Amino acid sequence: MDIQDATEHAINTWYSADGLPEVKTEGAKTWGTFLPVGEPDRFKTTCAERGVTYVQGLAQALTLWLANHPSPSAPLVAQPAVRVLVANQKGGVGKTFLSSGMAQALAEAGKRVLLVDYDPQGHLTAELGFEDLMYEDDVETLMMHMDGTAKGEIHNLLVALDGERFGDRLHLLPASDDAFLRDVALSKVSFSEAALERALEPLENDYDVIIIDGPPSLGLNMDTALYYVRRRNGELADRSGVITPVWANKASHRAFRLLKSQMDDLQKKGRIQIDYLGLIVNAYDSRRGKLVKANKEQWEKSSSPSVLAVIGDLKEGREAADGEIPLLEYAPESEHAQVMRDLAKELAV
Repeated sequence: MDIQDATEHAINTWYSADGLPEVKTEGAKTWGTFLPVGEPDRFKTTCAERGVTYVQGLAQALTLWLANHPSPSAPLVAQPAVRVLVANQKGGVGKTFLSSGMAQALAEAGKRVLLVDYDPQGHLTAELGFEDLMYEDDVETLMMHMDGTAKGEIHNLLVALDGERFGDRLHLLPASDDAFLRDVALSKVSFSEAALERALEPLENDYDVIIIDGPPSLGLNMDTALYYVRRRNGELADRSGVITPVWANKASHRAFRLLKSQMDDLQKKGRIQIDYLGLIVNAYDSRRGKLVKANKEQWEKSSSPSVLAVIGDLKEGREAADGEIPLLEYAPESEHAQVMRDLAKELAV
């Protein structure tokens, strides 16, 4: 139901309830909704009579409503694995950092997670300590599973990230050196937009979340990744989709418009729906001047997609990457690590 109707219903129930316990509101997120004409005044009067603040009164009302209307313990329909593409064709904005960090946080929280290094440059594979796998001879690759030339199973390409924190729940599908030819190879594949989906389909039942570190370019390579995270028949809205890391500068605004244009074109021509899960302003430092602050504020004004987080220009992420150590292993108590945990909670798993 609509949150406005739920709130009105909650307050009306609260009027007739007695002896409600105090609700802890410290640290809670703020939100707002509309109430019918005259209702705010009646609510404030009742709060004054009961000797509680408006925030406490509203918290009591909503807590009571939620207790009487618990969420279903399972989705109404079977849902596929959550599929998230971290995408921006502009290089250096933090796609790999965010893909890896969110995957680690989800695995730490008990989810089964597959990380797909879909960037031909293979930064994700290298930063997690598996660079040698990119140049192995006589082995099958993701590209071969996409174009139909692979003979073995795609499961054989996966490697697990060690560490008790991840509990063998975090796996990587590494990059390979033939990925640089992916756009050319895909142009020869029938219904190329679905090539990545065909390749990854045998893996989906093994994972709760699949995160794709997107390519730093537009073209068929990006189309296959965008098509893969489209909303499938019966899938809940805003469950799978695209997250875009950006910087607080004009170049990132231009890059975002280009990516959004490609998404819109693919949705129109393919008659599909791709959900934008949000933006992440990365490496923000207010000391860089008024223009940086103004660009950050411009991002924050966006409501579709909205800004999920603003991440400071901190050192732990760079140090973990340079040391080829997962961030949550290298600096589990750092601000960077906590941001990743917060972002993981945003995903509808």
